Amino acid sequence: MISRPISASTYHVIRTCVDIALIATYFTGGAVYIVFISTAIHQLVDYYHPEWEWGVIPYMFLILLPLIITCQIRELKYLVPFSFLANVFLVVSFGITLYYIFDGIEMRDDLDMVGSFNTIPLFFSTAIFAMEGIGVVMPLENKMKQPQHFLGCPGVLYSAMTFVVVLYTIIGFTGYIRYGPETEGSITYNIDTSQVLAQVAKVLIAAAVFFTYSLQFFVAMDITWRKLLVTRVPERYHNLTQVLVRSLIVSLAAGFAAAVPDLEPIIGLVGSICFSILGLLIPAVIEIILKLETGFGRYNWILVKDILLIVFALFGLVSGTFASINSLVSGEAE
Repeated sequence: MISRPISASTYHVIRTCVDIALIATYFTGGAVYIVFISTAIHQLVDYYHPEWEWGVIPYMFLILLPLIITCQIRELKYLVPFSFLANVFLVVSFGITLYYIFDGIEMRDDLDMVGSFNTIPLFFSTAIFAMEGIGVVMPLENKMKQPQHFLGCPGVLYSAMTFVVVLYTIIGFTGYIRYGPETEGSITYNIDTSQVLAQVAKVLIAAAVFFTYSLQFFVAMDITWRKLLVTRVPERYHNLTQVLVRSLIVSLAAGFAAAVPDLEPIIGLVGSICFSILGLLIPAVIEIILKLETGFGRYNWILVKDILLIVFALFGLVSGTFASINSLVSGEAE
């Protein structure tokens, strides 16, 4: 199947859509990070000072200045130490969390081993949120000394995603068996805050997410600067503009987090809207457009696959958004 070459205007539209999706995804994803960090800090402070009764939102603005400072880093290579430190913290905190999960774990009578149909959309939107690293794929590959090692088997991408899937599965499955219906939006919220080791786990995972925030922020800021600002701002004001815009974006993310301070619904909402579009819908549409020139393979299997992905993405987008908003509204009502 051969078609006429794709026009430059079509490429421009596709590129613009992807950029908008990336900015929206990592802006809202940053808000999720802020909710997570603030909730972890709130749990610890509330344990030692229950009389304060601050709630989660004040902690969002307490961590705002440190986040703004770390987000002033403009080169991806300088974020590597933060990412490494975050990974170390995550491994240690996951180890502690698994210790508490397996400590006294037993099959409970109140476990639903198969969820109802109504919970599938919320599961989908939450699970797809795990694809949040998709926007860092291209910048990371472009910065590698040997980019050919990024893909392939075993490549950096496949190895990393395999590890992530296995880790999520182990913690999700065993965590649900341990805590049942009381399982929180983050399993670390379930472990006993009164124990020092549990407090260490909460601090470490909050610190890990804090150090990772600037890496996620890099994507949204890089696109905003290159596509919208760099050619419109006089060169002598570039540094000042960078500082102000970076501070503004982080502040807006904190404001969005304050508007939706419940972790589980906001993860579902961001996953269903942003990651369904960026991780499933846009790649499928782009592949269809590109394959118009070269064909879709035997029996048009590529076209069939992409259509199924589009249908799946739209289902997740609509149903996941509805389920997340419904969960958010019902939570506020309670």
